[in-house]
Amino acid sequence: MHIHFRNLNTRGGKRDEALILPINDSISASLDVAQLCAKTTVMTCPTFESDRIWLNGREESIDNERLQNCIRNLKRQGTLSTEMEKWKVHICSINNFPTAAGLASSAAGYACLSAALAKLYKFDGDISAIARTGSGSACRSVFGGFVRWYMGVDTEGTDSIAKQIVPASHWPEMRIIILVVNDLKKKVSSAVGMQRGVQTSELLRYRAEHCVPKRIEEMHQAIIHKNFEKFAELTIKDSNQMHAVCLDTYPPCSYLTDVSHAISDLIHAYNNAVHSTKVAYTNDAGPNTVLYLLEKDVPEIVGVLDHFFPPGHDQNIDYIRGDLPSKIIPSKHLLSKIKYEPQIPGQIKYMIYTRIGDGPQYLEDPKEHLLDNRGFPIDHY
Repeated sequence: MHIHFRNLNTRGGKRDEALILPINDSISASLDVAQLCAKTTVMTCPTFESDRIWLNGREESIDNERLQNCIRNLKRQGTLSTEMEKWKVHICSINNFPTAAGLASSAAGYACLSAALAKLYKFDGDISAIARTGSGSACRSVFGGFVRWYMGVDTEGTDSIAKQIVPASHWPEMRIIILVVNDLKKKVSSAVGMQRGVQTSELLRYRAEHCVPKRIEEMHQAIIHKNFEKFAELTIKDSNQMHAVCLDTYPPCSYLTDVSHAISDLIHAYNNAVHSTKVAYTNDAGPNTVLYLLEKDVPEIVGVLDHFFPPGHDQNIDYIRGDLPSKIIPSKHLLSKIKYEPQIPGQIKYMIYTRIGDGPQYLEDPKEHLLDNRGFPIDHY
């Protein structure tokens, strides 16, 4: 079974690391797989000698507790013959965006894997709770559009599931520009950072009890009513507060770079200049910045980005990825109102332009599969 998917998410901590239960609700947006996706093919066969997994072209250890949880749970809840339950599984997965760089690669990967295994093992129930056992954020990633993960109250996590708020078609004007500052693997993983925060950050506890519950409800309503200014304000505030929590952990986790901060400064300077919040920024656990904006504002915003963060002289045609509309060179009048100085060329490695997506897609064409008929990886590199 082959499937591909992409998601970007918000953030929180965990009250139970083993079951991956969060300390607060959270909301995510699934992105269009045309530009960013994880692809996974799974195969089971009585001749396979052991479970095996290949990630981005290299074989990895299958002895990962979270990975095994996904496989066991879907086997147990699927509709399988007694004989098939004993068969081993081969898994091959690739993604076309940076891994472990703060762009939700684990969420996309585990959602993709869970959806593929569910199809393979003939499980037609809600897979969000199963995907959660691999990566918490993955429970949201099995849906398209905007999705809410409810923390739940049950100690076993039976009510800690995700539900779609609205499909992608609800807000077709929404656009996303991902500014890739550094696509290398981060020093402190998201899982380690969140665990450290839960153990040591007083700000995280206050945030979960007093800030997030109200903010989640406001964001939920902003999405339903397509109130972009409110959506943008909440997005920015939540991102900044999350990174304040990162610095409040002990030892601190510092995911943002000088370039990350410089981008957020430019967005505030631009919004102030136009007297409207036309762009929102957010950073997950990494230096790369995600911008939310409406389609009508994209040409001007890209022109502003190119002026203040010019591409490097050696950057090629892949600097902008996606079907980006023609940019508008900002007027001298607008530039004079933006209180910001142009940066050294090449601070942004590349941009990815995309939109809200519909969620997982099953690909039946054998040319799309990552495993051959023997269950071994096809060279896609």
